[in-house]
Amino acid sequence: MAINPRKAAIIGLGNVGASIAFALMQKDIYSELVLIDYNTDKSEGEAMDLSNGLPYTGAMHIHAGDYSDVGDAGIIIITAGTARKQGESRLDLINRNSAILRSVIDPIKASGFEGILLIVSNPMDILTHLAVEMSGYPENRVIGSGTVLDTARLKDELSQLLSVDARNVHTMIIGEHGDSEVPLWSITNIAGVPLAEFCRIRGYEGDQSETLQEIYENVRDSGSKIISKKGATYYGIAMAVSRICTCISKNEHAVLTVSVPLHGEYGLEGVHLGLPTILGSSGIEKVLTIKLSDEEHEKLIASGEALKKVIEEL
Repeated sequence: MAINPRKAAIIGLGNVGASIAFALMQKDIYSELVLIDYNTDKSEGEAMDLSNGLPYTGAMHIHAGDYSDVGDAGIIIITAGTARKQGESRLDLINRNSAILRSVIDPIKASGFEGILLIVSNPMDILTHLAVEMSGYPENRVIGSGTVLDTARLKDELSQLLSVDARNVHTMIIGEHGDSEVPLWSITNIAGVPLAEFCRIRGYEGDQSETLQEIYENVRDSGSKIISKKGATYYGIAMAVSRICTCISKNEHAVLTVSVPLHGEYGLEGVHLGLPTILGSSGIEKVLTIKLSDEEHEKLIASGEALKKVIEEL
């Protein structure tokens, strides 16, 4: 079946899936968007509501559908799963959401789909790893949203601290999308100026280690804090997913910290983690191995081994 790169599908129309649909509608990178949910009234209602805004965006066919509609899609975004509750970690979701993932992957395969799978459901890194095994698709075509959102959160925190446009903040968070994620302070710069020097420019003298640790903890715990205040997170991840989709749709060859399989990179294998990766229309093109500090490398290894242990137990 021929792939239509201008056609996307979203499976799971909860807060995250609906927010992603809204973000993609405004990006105007697809001509057709299929919405699928076990609650057909929900998917039909979301399609109707979104379509009402099309006169102010661009030509696009947004409609509710089923798995028979996704065979020729260029990308399928999977958000189906139970939401994380207050006090739960993403890993607590694994037993529930792995079963849901299986119920989604099987009909996708049956449709003849040959495009790219983008996994957003949590625990995202583990579910991405399982999606490769369940689907049998080539690894380059199964991608997790990784730490693209976490990286954005870190940029936002630094931009507020230093009163600078977040688009001039260059940094990354790698590893698990979760409690063991690793900030890369060693490569962080503001418009090419090393972080420590830019801190001095902004009047922050001396050792900033405590401030940076606080920023990291704010980023790491951001999801839990948002859930405690409003019940769920969805706008930030919607923007992160729309960025990934834009990169793939436009064949940008941009570097994003999506969740990818490891085969010896950084001394890890048999696990998926968020790492700087060149993305294009074919999916994963190249996982980059960048120079890390000894401490960053140790923390990345720990992050990978923690997830690998869960995978092996499964």
